[in-house]
Amino acid sequence: MNSSHDRTSLGALDIDDEQLATLAAEALGEAPESVRLRASRAEQHPYDLPALTTAGRHWVTGTISTPNGDRDFRLFVKHVQRFSTSLHAAMVPEEHRAAVDAALPWANEPSVYRSTLASALPEGLTMPRALLVQGLDANSAAIWLAEVPSAPTQWTSADLARAAYLLGRFAANRDVRAVAAKSGHRMAAVRDYAEGRLRHQVVPALLDEGLAHHPLIAGAFSPDLIARLRRAAHRLPEFVEELEGMPLMASHGDACPNNLLTHPDSTDITLIDFGFFGEQPAGFDLSQLLVGEVQLGRRPAAALADDEEAVLPAYVRGLRDEGLDISESTVRRSHALLLLLFAGLSAYPLEHLGGPVTPEALAAASERAQMAAFALDLVDATSS
Repeated sequence: MNSSHDRTSLGALDIDDEQLATLAAEALGEAPESVRLRASRAEQHPYDLPALTTAGRHWVTGTISTPNGDRDFRLFVKHVQRFSTSLHAAMVPEEHRAAVDAALPWANEPSVYRSTLASALPEGLTMPRALLVQGLDANSAAIWLAEVPSAPTQWTSADLARAAYLLGRFAANRDVRAVAAKSGHRMAAVRDYAEGRLRHQVVPALLDEGLAHHPLIAGAFSPDLIARLRRAAHRLPEFVEELEGMPLMASHGDACPNNLLTHPDSTDITLIDFGFFGEQPAGFDLSQLLVGEVQLGRRPAAALADDEEAVLPAYVRGLRDEGLDISESTVRRSHALLLLLFAGLSAYPLEHLGGPVTPEALAAASERAQMAAFALDLVDATSS
């Protein structure tokens, strides 16, 4: 291999030098016909969190020659695939894989980057610029993106409120909603999740008496909290039906702070990871915005009450600034139910039960328990 080029980590995702030079020129604002690829290198981007439909992430860096001298470039390549073809599928019983496939629409993200969403976003929101969306076969695709400058953020209530306001505008914006309606990701996502992961994994774990006595769970989840979670689990059909009666809006689908990039030189927020973009009940994006940092141990569960009081009104203000008149109580009820279904019921730290019961593990489990109690309290407080 030419020592100036090493893109072996890309495997089947790789493109030829001429096409790569064209993508680099587009990313840098150069005329493709006037550049030449001088050097290139690809390496995998490490990512610790499990992503069931992401087969790989890569950075491609290099240099192109231009009429005004050499310029360096950096592109991001994401490899997405159908869940049932991934290594994670082996962990799911074969009879349930079709349901998991339905709940994880792997082709959603490539379709979003092929769409007009970027030009529809309200002021203050951006998304990475797609340079190439390439179908690899019937079950996978590669997405080549221009690099997005970003800065690490220690999220505060004010930061979360600004993000919530922009997500409210995103949810209600007419052009964004038009794209969401064509995305192919259906309202049934809530029912799919309830009848898929909740029914087959989460609820059985909640009802397992032996699991309730595991020292990590018994040490963090009180008998009263476990009983409340079990009662809520029995009401799942009722909650799903109520959510299906809520107003539908556009939703990013996984608006945790990890997927909201902040900029070093502006107040804009860049949305990434559009695997669950589509139409969802009002307030859908508030759940992961609110608890994403808590789940990762970066923000204490004790902050949830203040954060919720900041993000909910900000989100509703965003809806109204886009011309959507909806009561705050309706959004709060929908948000409460969504928070319970997508975070509260699954608060048991199942991924840590095989490890030692250390003080750190107990502290993390306690944070999860506080999050679950918060979600239950919010559902109770919004009941009519």
